[in-house]
Amino acid sequence: MYEIAHRVLALRTDPPRDVVVTLGLPYEEATGEWSCPYRIDGLDGWEHERKVTGLDSLEAVELAMVMVRAALAGSHETREGLLADDRPDEMRLRTVYVSVDDDRNIAYIAMKHEISPGEAADQAVAGDVVLDFGDSGQLLGVELTDAARRLPSEMRV
Repeated sequence: MYEIAHRVLALRTDPPRDVVVTLGLPYEEATGEWSCPYRIDGLDGWEHERKVTGLDSLEAVELAMVMVRAALAGSHETREGLLADDRPDEMRLRTVYVSVDDDRNIAYIAMKHEISPGEAADQAVAGDVVLDFGDSGQLLGVELTDAARRLPSEMRV
């Protein structure tokens, strides 16, 4: 794989070790589709090169990045709090989870994968937007009514 980008994350184990994420140069397949190789070294079960395929080189890179983020977020190392992204908060990307109820024309943008029943300790209503907050004041999610008009098209899945 010809490397075009990489990031080193810290795995807080004893002894500490690195998790290295590598993205390769996209290439055209014989079918005309494009593939982008990627690799995650230091994360259990990801020690070999993988690839994703898209319609063009940009889509292949985008899909590889999505796969890497999903692999990192879903890893037992992340769930156990062992994987650290030591970049400053303002430089870190955040994942939001969008669900849309087309029948009711409502969208919910969650700041984490699952919000437990009763976890929202407080709500603030501003017009047709409801903000859900947790016990310590952190934003848990945003409910939008009139989602077809208010939700950006790239977030309507």
